[in-house]
Amino acid sequence: THTTRAQRVPPGAGMASRKEGTGSTATSSSSTAGVAGKGKGKGGSGDSAVKQVQIDGLVVLKIIKHYQEEGQGTEVVQGVLLGLVVEDRLEITNCFPFPQHTEDDADFDEVQYQMEMMRSLRHVNIDHLHVGWYQSTYYGSFVTRALLDSQFSYQHAIEESVVLIYDPIKTAQGSLSLKAYRLTPKLMEVCKEKDFSPEALKKANITFEHMFEEVPIVIKNSHLINVLMWELEKKSAVADKHELLSLASSNHLGKNLQLLMDRVDDMSQDIVKYNTYMRNTSKQQQQKHQYQQRRQQENMQRQSRGEPPLPEEDLSKLFKPLQPPARMDSLLIAGQINTYCQNIKEFTAQNLGKLFMAQALQEYNN
Repeated sequence: THTTRAQRVPPGAGMASRKEGTGSTATSSSSTAGVAGKGKGKGGSGDSAVKQVQIDGLVVLKIIKHYQEEGQGTEVVQGVLLGLVVEDRLEITNCFPFPQHTEDDADFDEVQYQMEMMRSLRHVNIDHLHVGWYQSTYYGSFVTRALLDSQFSYQHAIEESVVLIYDPIKTAQGSLSLKAYRLTPKLMEVCKEKDFSPEALKKANITFEHMFEEVPIVIKNSHLINVLMWELEKKSAVADKHELLSLASSNHLGKNLQLLMDRVDDMSQDIVKYNTYMRNTSKQQQQKHQYQQRRQQENMQRQSRGEPPLPEEDLSKLFKPLQPPARMDSLLIAGQINTYCQNIKEFTAQNLGKLFMAQALQEYNN
């Protein structure tokens, strides 16, 4: 299993908004209590307050650099996203990482560290407003309870916040894998109530498809950076791109299938637990019904003998209701299975395309 971190809670950072085409920003007041004030979004019950995420190229490079320096294998790296909101577009203009620390570092205050970092950025006139967080993932294994709780804390405090998921393994295959997610309004309401029973989730009509919503990402660079990249591309030597046509599927597909099977096993165990609960509930209902019938027969016999009926008893004390298993874990497992299936689908589509292209070239040469 991959390494996970503790739940992330946003520090006291305000949100900013500005009119399109103007350079002025309006900042909400910061609070050192550890939770930010609400943004100017449309609210959690309606449509999403963010329709698009615009990321500076420098932020993407910082995230990649952070994983290359501190991420090893299944180690997960995380950090803070900074920027501002322009109408329904979230602009991410800067970021900084969460420092690596162990349980022995008892004196380290993560919230205080974030506050000092944002205060330092504000002093040098750099965007310092909290707009979310980022996290790396191991073969797409990010649909976890820790991520759900962290994003709920962020989105509850800062309505427009998002979580960026960076997949370094898929990026190493030749295409940048960076996706932005938010919790859906339905899931936000369920998390506020903290009732994850089967009845509550059924009433809210929550399925694994309605847990996270993906927000489109646009990576933007300044014109000066585009000119610099164009000049560097002309000066750089021609890279060997033949490895992109390699027909070997490597171990990427096998690893995804192995992780998928593990999660299917987890889902099977969860289904067994739920079926056991349903059988025990049905058995208890039968026992309750039989007890009521016996009491009724005894009262009829006592009435025929002219005796007073037996006093009524509280059935809830005799038959304590069984605690239903929480269904949120099942939804998270189903969501993770869906993510693995999407990854396998994308990878196999690319692999089959290369195989068909190689077959056509071979037939043409023959």
